Amino acid sequence: AGSELGSAAGWSGAADGALQWAVHTGAVLTAVLLVKSCFFCLPTVTVFLSTLTPKFYFALTVTSSFISGLIFVFEWWHFRKYGTSFIEQVSVSHLRPLIGGVENSPPAPAAFSAGENEANRQNMPECKMWRNPLNLFRGAEYSRYMWVTGKEPLTYYDMNLSAQDHQNFFTCDTDALRPSDTVMQKAWRERNPQARIKAAYQALELNNDCATAYVLLAEEEATTIVDAERYFKQALKAGEMIYRKSQNCHSQSPQHEAQLRRDTNVLVYVKRRLAMCARKLGRIRESVKMMRDLMKEFPLLSMLNIHENLLEALLELQAYADVQAVLAKYDDISLPKSAAICYTAALLKARAVSERFSPETAFKRGLSTAEINAVEAIHRAVEFNPHVPKYLLEMKSLVLPPEHILKRGDSEAVAYAFFHLQHWKRIEGALHLLHCTWEGTFRMIPYPLEKGHLFYPYPSCTETADRELLPTFHEVSVYPQKELPFFIHFTAGLCSFSAMLALLTHQFPELMVVFAKAVSMVSVISILTMFPTPLSFKNQRHCFPYSRCLLCFITV
Repeated sequence: AGSELGSAAGWSGAADGALQWAVHTGAVLTAVLLVKSCFFCLPTVTVFLSTLTPKFYFALTVTSSFISGLIFVFEWWHFRKYGTSFIEQVSVSHLRPLIGGVENSPPAPAAFSAGENEANRQNMPECKMWRNPLNLFRGAEYSRYMWVTGKEPLTYYDMNLSAQDHQNFFTCDTDALRPSDTVMQKAWRERNPQARIKAAYQALELNNDCATAYVLLAEEEATTIVDAERYFKQALKAGEMIYRKSQNCHSQSPQHEAQLRRDTNVLVYVKRRLAMCARKLGRIRESVKMMRDLMKEFPLLSMLNIHENLLEALLELQAYADVQAVLAKYDDISLPKSAAICYTAALLKARAVSERFSPETAFKRGLSTAEINAVEAIHRAVEFNPHVPKYLLEMKSLVLPPEHILKRGDSEAVAYAFFHLQHWKRIEGALHLLHCTWEGTFRMIPYPLEKGHLFYPYPSCTETADRELLPTFHEVSVYPQKELPFFIHFTAGLCSFSAMLALLTHQFPELMVVFAKAVSMVSVISILTMFPTPLSFKNQRHCFPYSRCLLCFITV
C-alpha cells in the first residue's frame, strides 16, 4: 500500500511538472509566433501604431478592464460558493487527464471499518449539536458573568436548544395527571427567566415534592454553587421517591413506561449536577465516587458523556492511571470521539516525554518511540479538532463555554480548553511539546484540507453553527482557513492595472499614446535583438541579430 501511494504521488508530481512544462511551452510558442509575425510585418505595424488615436487606446483599456473585471467577479463568486478557483479547477480537471496525470487520492481514513463505503461516510450527520457535559450553571455562573461584564454569555439559539432538551428530558404524556407537572411543562417553554422561576414556585405550592421545580430553581435562581447544591439535594430526595413509584408500575401501560423514562432522566440529571457541584466546591474524591456510581447504576446512558466529567475530575486529582483506564474503555473505534477523549489521550502520551523533550536534541538524534507516540497522539487530536491548540497555547482568548457544543468545532474547543487548560499547564513541558508539533498535522492531512486522514472529512458547516452557539463578542475560529487562489489575485491585479491605464488614458491621452507606442516598439525590438547571433531569413536582404531561442530554429 505504501509503494502504491508513493507511486501515485510520483505520478501526480510528474503530471504537475508536465502540466507546467506544457503551459510554459505553449506560452513560449505563442510569443515566438507573435514576434515572428511582428518582424515580417514590422513596417506595417509601425504605420498602424502611428495612426492609432487616443480614443482607440482608451476604448482598448476600458474593454480589457471590463472583461478582466467580469472574470474576477466570476472567479470570486465561484470561490465563495465552491471553495476553488474555476480556472484552476478547469485546468486540473481537463488538462491533466489529457497529459495522463492522475489525482493524488488520500489514504482511507483509519477510523472507518472495512465494511463502510464512501456513501455511508457522506451520509454521516455533520452538524449535530451535543449537550455540553461540563455546562455551567445559569444562575451561579452565567448570570454572574453578565452582571460583571454586561455581556450576554449565551446566545438565544443555545438557550432554545436547552429549552428543547428540558422538554424532552423532564416532560412526558402523563404530566396532565399531576397538576405540578402540568405547570412545569409550561415553565420549560417560557422564554423569560423570571417567568420560569415563578412557575417553579407555583409547582412547589401544588406539590412540595416536584423534583423538576427544584431543578429549575437550582439552575436559574441559585446565585452560588452552594445554593444550587441545596436545591439539587431537595430534587434528589423527591426524584428518588418518584422514581421508585414509577419502577413499581412501569409495566402496566406504555404511559407508565414513558413516565419511568422521564423520572429516570430527572434522577440521572440531578445526580450528575450534584457531582459537578461537589467538583466545583473542591470535594473532588466525593465527586469522582458519585460519577462512578452513576455510571454503574445507569450504564445504558453513556450518550450523556458522563465519562468526560469523570476524566476532568481525575485529571484534577492527578490520578493518571485511572484516567488511562477510563480512556481504555471509551477511546474505542466504535464509539464517537470528542476533544476531551483525543486531547486527554495526547496529554497522557506527552506526559511521558514532555519534561525532557527538546526540539534541537530530537532533531539531532531523532525521535524515540515514546516521543513518536506522543507526536502521533497530538496529530490525531489536532486533526479531530484543530481549534483547541490556540486556546491551550493562549494564542486566542477564552470565553465561557456554551451549553451546547458542535463536535470538532470552535464551541467544543472553547468548552474543552476552559476546563482542561490547567491540566496541561500542570504537566511540565506538555504545552511546549504541543507548541512544537501541532502545526505539523496540517502537512499530513491530504489536500484539500476537507479530506480526512484518521477521521471523517472535516465538516464544512462548523463555522455557521459555531457562530450561532458562541456569543457575538467572541471571534469564531475557522478551519480550514481558505486562502484566495492565485487566479483571483491575478485577475484582481489585471483588472486594477487595466482600469488604471484606462483612467490615465482618459486624463492624459496624448502622453499615454506616446507611451503606448514607445512600449510597443521597444518590446518588439528588444525581443528581436536579445542575443547577438546573426541569422539570415529567406526573402530578406538584411541580416538581423536574433536569439538562440526556439525562434531561431523555427525560422531557419
